[in-house]
Amino acid sequence: MPGTPPELPIVVLDALMPTAQRLVLNRRGSMVWEVESHRGHYAVKIGYPIQATADWPAQPWTALAPAREGAVLYRLGFHDFAYGEWDGGTWNFQPWREGLDLYRMWEPCRDPESRIEPDPSVALGCVEALAELHAKGWAHGDVQPAHFIIGPDRTHLIDLALASGGRVPEGYDFPFHGCLVHYEAPEIARSVLATGVAEPTREADIYALGAALLISATGWRAVDYPDDAPRPVQRKAVADGKRRPVKVRGELGQLIEAMLSHAPEDRPTIYEVGKALS
Repeated sequence: MPGTPPELPIVVLDALMPTAQRLVLNRRGSMVWEVESHRGHYAVKIGYPIQATADWPAQPWTALAPAREGAVLYRLGFHDFAYGEWDGGTWNFQPWREGLDLYRMWEPCRDPESRIEPDPSVALGCVEALAELHAKGWAHGDVQPAHFIIGPDRTHLIDLALASGGRVPEGYDFPFHGCLVHYEAPEIARSVLATGVAEPTREADIYALGAALLISATGWRAVDYPDDAPRPVQRKAVADGKRRPVKVRGELGQLIEAMLSHAPEDRPTIYEVGKALS
């Protein structure tokens, strides 16, 4: 893939001096490595610009995402991380979070032969992780099942590159162009369709969490559109509110229904969701 580093940039190797390293993810504009060193166990993120293709426009912002996340981590008072630049973009490293993501955690619930119900305590762990961010005045902007890591002691909310709520150095900042459409709130989808950009909000995070819980529990997206639909078509379906029924039993299903309310003001706050689950 053009622009991707064949290995960890030298500046990261110098900082961590890995004893073991494993490429975990290599997708458009982003690489994630699991690195062990005498210093500790880390996730290393490498960003580079996406070149234009026949199907996709160029995306230079992906090169800045790791450093922007590093700046957000600094603002939030995190420890044991670093970020900087390499020849092709930016990087950060932060503690590795051990555990299963929400989608994998609830995989047994999606088996049609299974009678296993989604565990409300897992949902509550996700709520508490998001509540911690909201309490600091930030919105995540990219809530999705893969970003909740359910560990042995607590649930971690990761991937803060799109978070909004405080000052980010101008050289690393970029506009918010929406997130994975499966989890976009209608108001975010409308704004992106109209202007190309949007503003992450805590109300949109609530919608995204509801959509994440729903797809993890049932395998179904919150909004009905063809799997191969172009992004503008997906966003129009979200903006128009073409929701599927929430087929999750009990109080969790009622909560998800409320979280997926079309109007932001009709959604519960993260604290109300947590109170209902606990």
